[in-house]
Amino acid sequence: MENLHFKNLIVVIGPTAIGKTALAIKIAQYYNCEIISADSRQFFKEMSIGTAVPLAEELEGAPHHFIQNISIFDEYTVGDYERDSLAKLDELFLKNDYAVLVGGSGLYIDAVLKGFDDFPDVDPSVREALISEYEKQGIVFLQQKLQELDPVHYEKVAKENPQRLMRALEVCIGSGRPYSSFLNIKKNSRTFTPVIIGLEAERQIMYDRINQRVDIMVEAGLVDEARKLYLHKNLNALQTVGYRELFCYFDDEFTLPIALEEIKKNTRRFAKRQMTWFKRTEGAKWFDFETPGTEIINYIEEKTNANI
Repeated sequence: MENLHFKNLIVVIGPTAIGKTALAIKIAQYYNCEIISADSRQFFKEMSIGTAVPLAEELEGAPHHFIQNISIFDEYTVGDYERDSLAKLDELFLKNDYAVLVGGSGLYIDAVLKGFDDFPDVDPSVREALISEYEKQGIVFLQQKLQELDPVHYEKVAKENPQRLMRALEVCIGSGRPYSSFLNIKKNSRTFTPVIIGLEAERQIMYDRINQRVDIMVEAGLVDEARKLYLHKNLNALQTVGYRELFCYFDDEFTLPIALEEIKKNTRRFAKRQMTWFKRTEGAKWFDFETPGTEIINYIEEKTNANI
């Protein structure tokens, strides 16, 4: 009887500009496997420089999927990505016991690793009414309403976050059931065992790398790329660091030097939020960004051999 092999998904996470792509390629080359991108900014064909899409020679180093695969004019949700990436992984695991998932979009990493709870569709008018009441009465209204409709979730929710409160309330009101009653119902089965690698650096080093990357992007033509996209600046895909600030420059709200400093500042803030998110990742093993790839691969070998 043929031995059953566990399928291993090597997941590389960390903040922007930390070196995730280079490590992912080393791992993919070692296992002769392919890479799934989980960077939601790199999905778009029209956005290359400002999203730090891997260079052609990097893409040649190992097959990549979900890099510049859709247009800024396409509607593409995290649910679509979960469906598509899992289908691609099923395909990849037919020919190899290993695959690599890499990216800085925590929500998209979570979509692959564990999926999301299923919530009912709610009439948009419910959210509009909640926003109206929030604007009139403030966050206390949302807190009191959620405590009334779903005391269980009220104890767990971030009570100072109006978006989280409104999301829970719209489900309560739209479905007639507590938000908490929809949680953890669907058990998302996965066909792989994840091995999660985190890359980190001291904050100042991380910030210096970010500043340097922005300078490199500008030299590579970021301003011209943003100018070509300016007419479409209201699209959701373009509501992102590196483009928003240049659109303000084109609108004469910033000078170019100020716009570039804003890109660096906002990217540093983005990296800080990424680390806050990723540090909550269960089972992640964190390495300094300068750790030799061979050392990280040795760790992966130990983990995957233990899974057999």
